[in-house]
Amino acid sequence: MKLLDERILSLFKRHWRQTLTYWSVFFSFGLCIAFLGPTILDLRCQTQSTLQQITWVFFSQQFFLLVGSGLGGRFKKTLLSSLSALLFCTLVISLVFAIIPLCHHIVLLSVAMALAGKAMGVIDTIANLQLVNLYQKDSAIFLQALHFFIGLGALVSPLVADPFLAEGNCVLSVNWTANSSSSSDLHHLRSSMVHGHGSGLHNISQYPLYTEGVVITRVSYAFWIMALINLPVPVAVLVLMSHERLLPCLSSSPPLLNRNSVSSTSSTGDSDRGFWRFFICCNLSKLKSRPATFFILHALGGAILFMTDGIIGSYAGFVYTFAVSPPLLMGHKTAGCLDSIFWASITVGRLAFIYLSYRYTAPKLLSFCLV
Repeated sequence: MKLLDERILSLFKRHWRQTLTYWSVFFSFGLCIAFLGPTILDLRCQTQSTLQQITWVFFSQQFFLLVGSGLGGRFKKTLLSSLSALLFCTLVISLVFAIIPLCHHIVLLSVAMALAGKAMGVIDTIANLQLVNLYQKDSAIFLQALHFFIGLGALVSPLVADPFLAEGNCVLSVNWTANSSSSSDLHHLRSSMVHGHGSGLHNISQYPLYTEGVVITRVSYAFWIMALINLPVPVAVLVLMSHERLLPCLSSSPPLLNRNSVSSTSSTGDSDRGFWRFFICCNLSKLKSRPATFFILHALGGAILFMTDGIIGSYAGFVYTFAVSPPLLMGHKTAGCLDSIFWASITVGRLAFIYLSYRYTAPKLLSFCLV
């Protein structure tokens, strides 16, 4: 029995350049979403901030990811605008990785994470829309593969960061001695973070949580390596733009995918909506005849995605600090692998669903997940 029928394979052969490019930009998305968890305490040392302050970078990234997802719809009108946005956003992610080691204040780091979050949101929207435009009713299997690459990027990110995480307290006070700070202090420090805004933080003053002193973290190298790992992605987008003859130097030749730009524009009158196109993405008159179940399903689907993405983000962000807290008290290296194991599990699940989404209908897959 063949894994895929000839029709699906022929579709992929016809659009393999575009498909691989959209998959690669989701690798950038995954690379950027997973690095904060294991590096958050080293970033606290770099910015010489408190735990309460450094956790705001999570909010900054996730909030602007939401903003970027809405903003991404503005670039769907033509293939040129979509690919230009992807090129810019993937370059922004590499730039953010490169400048994070230079952010020695919590405000600067939050701004950098906001830029990365907005770029991630735009990537999320455009890559999904373009794959649907390419494959239409056959897009399910390719969308599953797209989200597999998030897990792949998120698997790589903690593995790159792990060798550069501080073994002990990474901010040494002026009066530091060999007995006053050790790796066990960092265990207490990391374990307190798992409580977030709860009761754990008010007792943290008993541990040597220095915000002033000598910073001895080496996490900068991890971010520079991730910036280099991500650089081939904007190059791939640029190559696709060249292939589609969308670059200025090739503007005399007609684009190869005019059908995408046509299919993504609804009507000539849409251009007159201006600012309101950001808020009104559909023709409201078409919704009047829809049954109530149509709106209920969309509301429930959106709520489920909202909650599951939030749970995944929170778990991935704090599983490292949870691992070194009582009663687990894992070692630094072992705990550092947990983020990768978590994302590896997600990656394997998404890899399995690439085939399952091809073999089974959506209702069967939903019933399988609910069992």
